[in-house]
Amino acid sequence: MPLLMDTGVLYALADADDAWHAPVLDCLGALKENLLVPVTVIPEVTYLLRSRLGRDAELSFVQSIVAGELDIEQLTQPDLSRTVDLLTRYGDIGFVDATVAAIAERLRLSVIATTDRRHFSQIQPSHRDSFELLP
Repeated sequence: MPLLMDTGVLYALADADDAWHAPVLDCLGALKENLLVPVTVIPEVTYLLRSRLGRDAELSFVQSIVAGELDIEQLTQPDLSRTVDLLTRYGDIGFVDATVAAIAERLRLSVIATTDRRHFSQIQPSHRDSFELLP
């Protein structure tokens, strides 16, 4: 099964000074799953990389996508409908987190790689009691 990636994990991979950098490296180094990135996460990651680490970090991330190191998952119309449901139900989560959860539900994934414990631990997915959050 692929591992669904959220923004914070992808940022932490690039920033050696980030508190999550080592835990993310350890976690991903032990896994053999394909890394799946929701299309909605890409603008957030590129913005953070460019604004905090510079152009080269942003470019490196985009090149990793082009090279096939990360698989991109598109957002479907049913995902958007579920996103609206999640945004309505959980007033504290934002659009990108809601789309990540909606994609996880559609693909029936139980695990999300994220540094965002506050938001993803609130969400009760439709296909299980809760998501398992890595690292």
